[in-house]
Amino acid sequence: MKKRLATTLTAIAIHSITVPVMAMDVHYGAKPEQSKWQMIMNTPLECRMVHPIPNYGDAVFSSHASKKINLDFELKMKRPMGKTRDVSLVSQPPAWRPGDSGERITSLQFFQQFDGYIGGQTAWGILTELEKGRYPTFSYQEWQSRDQRIEVALSSVLFQRSYNAFSDCIANLLPYSFEDIAFTILHYDRSSVELSKASQKRLAHIAEYIKHNQDIDLVLVSTYTGNEDSKSVSQNLSEQRAEVLQKYFKSLGLPEDRIQVQGYGRRRPVVDNNSPLGKDRNRRVVISLGRTQV
Repeated sequence: MKKRLATTLTAIAIHSITVPVMAMDVHYGAKPEQSKWQMIMNTPLECRMVHPIPNYGDAVFSSHASKKINLDFELKMKRPMGKTRDVSLVSQPPAWRPGDSGERITSLQFFQQFDGYIGGQTAWGILTELEKGRYPTFSYQEWQSRDQRIEVALSSVLFQRSYNAFSDCIANLLPYSFEDIAFTILHYDRSSVELSKASQKRLAHIAEYIKHNQDIDLVLVSTYTGNEDSKSVSQNLSEQRAEVLQKYFKSLGLPEDRIQVQGYGRRRPVVDNNSPLGKDRNRRVVISLGRTQV
């Protein structure tokens, strides 16, 4: 009896050593009652929509004022990735549609110590899958455990309302960025303090951007003339133009100490003044914008 018991215990011990313990995949995703989509930025300069993922981080869609329609997606992790990982992105059906199958979207990489980033067409594709009521799901190997995979799902529950607001926001973004207007050269009609019609339109763009961006903290205005008039007349005209622009930027709400203007008259021509075209190019104002945050 003792011998049989010993043999049995030995077999159990051997079995416990030789049979591997299968690691469980770890799944992160909001349950239906937890799912939230929030617009946290809705301006003509930026649209931002956030989906909290419990115990993992946030999924963030954003778009910015630009000449081109753009979309960025970031999977912001509470614990950054310790190693660069290959990631599979699959569109999964919700639990209440068991007859549907998963559909592969793409493969990508999440880089060490960075949030997961996706841009362009793939980011738009994720929005499309969410709008269909599906769950875009990221899958990758846990960097601390070779036998464990992480799955991170975006829930489509309560998505549509915020998505509608996000789409409306994108449609109303300004069609130019800070970089497009940070350095601008405008031109005047001859012997006038009025800008040309094309330059007035450009100045309106600058004004619109400043109105929505509280980070603009410095406007540098430099005015120049051609050589049609004497130095003193040219200098006086240049200073008048600078003063008009200073008052204009003050009317937009910028503090006076953040507006620096200088009239240079005939000094510093960019081309030869001997031709009408050269005079037109030298009759200009240069506006440079600075901001506290980039």
